[in-house]
Amino acid sequence: MSTNTPARELELSVDALETPALTKAHLAELLFTHIGLNKREAKDMVDAFFDLIVGSLVKGEDVKLSSFGNFQIRTKAPRPGRNPRTGESIPIEARRVVTFHASNKLKARIQNPDADASAL
Repeated sequence: MSTNTPARELELSVDALETPALTKAHLAELLFTHIGLNKREAKDMVDAFFDLIVGSLVKGEDVKLSSFGNFQIRTKAPRPGRNPRTGESIPIEARRVVTFHASNKLKARIQNPDADASAL
């Protein structure tokens, strides 16, 4: 987002999207519209951003996005489970999962969406 484009204008653009989810394609479109990158560069930038996040998580590294939150890898121990349909006991294997913890700034913004973003 350029320094001349107010954050509110960008928010309105996101609200005007047809689908309820913000997708990688929508992020690339916003970079094209608000920054002036060509569509190929915008798509490549969004893909590279997510590739960096995924690569770090796969290596077991935490990903911290300032004022947004933290993605962490957590190892869950094996445990007994059961099939809810049959009641049969089934062992659940150990696995790694991604957890997300929102930053205090993001939580505050969600609770008060009309607050000025620079005040948080």
